[in-house]
Amino acid sequence: MPYPAGHRTEVKAKIVDSARRLFNRHGFDTVSVDQIMAGAGLTRGGFYSYFDSKSDLYTEVLACFFTDPEWKNSWEGVDIDLKSHDFGAQVIRAYLSRQHFEDVENSCPMVALPTDVTRSNSKARCAFENVFAAMVTLLERNMRSRRKDRHSIAQAAAALCIGGMVVARAIETRSRADALRDACMATAFELCGWHCAKAANHSRRRRIGIAPNSPAHRAQP
Repeated sequence: MPYPAGHRTEVKAKIVDSARRLFNRHGFDTVSVDQIMAGAGLTRGGFYSYFDSKSDLYTEVLACFFTDPEWKNSWEGVDIDLKSHDFGAQVIRAYLSRQHFEDVENSCPMVALPTDVTRSNSKARCAFENVFAAMVTLLERNMRSRRKDRHSIAQAAAALCIGGMVVARAIETRSRADALRDACMATAFELCGWHCAKAANHSRRRRIGIAPNSPAHRAQP
């Protein structure tokens, strides 16, 4: 009996989701194909009908909501509307939010996997580069600044978001990690020209899911 339409797409998505969670939590090298398939509720035998190797799967795991519309584009309690007029500001808030900080398994791969990427092949590095470029384009398109170096500013803001989260997760003292995220968020907002905008009013905070008195809330301009 043939599988229903969309079956392969659904199974492949389960494998990618399982791999993303495991890679984010444990790193690429320590996770086996058996663990990935078990996490997807599948057996090892089916893996190679979808991917040539674990490395081949890795490049798909590097997708993010900037490049893949089907990717879960939120962390619990944080939604991003890429069609809204202030989506760039929403991305920065969400990226440096408490929810993203705590949700390691569902991290953006640019935060969780950069050291793995540097040790990987050119295909993985290109995938990482494409995701970063997509984030930069998104921020640049929504910036209020009209300066000629908008692209460079957007690159710096994106790097602040990614690097700020990487370093914050490496800090043992939670208050210092929160303060770092706050500082990166405020600086990224200022770079992009949103520091004078009243973009953080209460209704918007409710809409994008940032709780009052959270670090993300306190960092609003």
